[in-house]
Amino acid sequence: MAAENAKPRANRRRWGSTVAGVLVLGVMLFPLYWMLNTALQPESGLLEADPVPHGLDLSGFSKALGDQGGHLLTSLVVSLGAVVVCLAVAAPAAYGLARFRLPGTRTLVLGTLITQMVPGIVIANALYTSYVDLGLVNSYLGLMLADASLGIPFSIVLMRSFMLSIPGEVIEAAQMDGAGRLRTFVQVVLPMSRNSLITSGLFAFLFAWSDFMFALTLNTTDDVKPITLGIYQYIGAHVGDWGSVMAASVLSAVPAAVLLVLAQKYIAAGITGGSVK
Repeated sequence: MAAENAKPRANRRRWGSTVAGVLVLGVMLFPLYWMLNTALQPESGLLEADPVPHGLDLSGFSKALGDQGGHLLTSLVVSLGAVVVCLAVAAPAAYGLARFRLPGTRTLVLGTLITQMVPGIVIANALYTSYVDLGLVNSYLGLMLADASLGIPFSIVLMRSFMLSIPGEVIEAAQMDGAGRLRTFVQVVLPMSRNSLITSGLFAFLFAWSDFMFALTLNTTDDVKPITLGIYQYIGAHVGDWGSVMAASVLSAVPAAVLLVLAQKYIAAGITGGSVK
């Protein structure tokens, strides 16, 4: 009898959790929907747009793409470059912290975590002075290096946790077959750490793609202008044309959304892969 009563209660709890989840998801996605809705109604104001668009007016997208297409390409180049720099630095560092008996390893990991707590404006101001001396202001390389610094601490911690779960016997077997440390790292450790590499690379891309502080501080001309800075200045120039502004925002969200959808299974495996040894 108790078991029969427990089953309906469990079903009600599942339905209640599902309804609550749908409501929370709806609240979180509503700003994105309204952004797309306003972009499809370029003649309406931000608060004057109909709740449901009556047609597909893509004039706002064509205008935004013409004005912001170059900035989207700049963001793509900078973000991909930041991913390469981030993984090139974080992967060897994570492997060293995971496999080599280095003094002060825990202190280094803790220091890596603390660096993520430093406000971005503090880092940007410090970098600007150094960039002026190095000639990296208003350059793709300078912005790539700055944006890569946003993902390096997170990537080191994530990949170190994953590499700790790799059986030591596998590495020892590779070394017994004549592979050196570098070859073992490249041909054994990195392939086995694919999920964490993809996850770290994706987050590094998202950090760089959404960066605004470095783009604003380290650029004084329009030579290197990412999409975040382009939208910021676009709002000031087209404050009455909310359709184009929202269209530019939608276009800027597409690459990140596509990457998240394509890499979601790797993200789940990469984040949880190092939790169980």
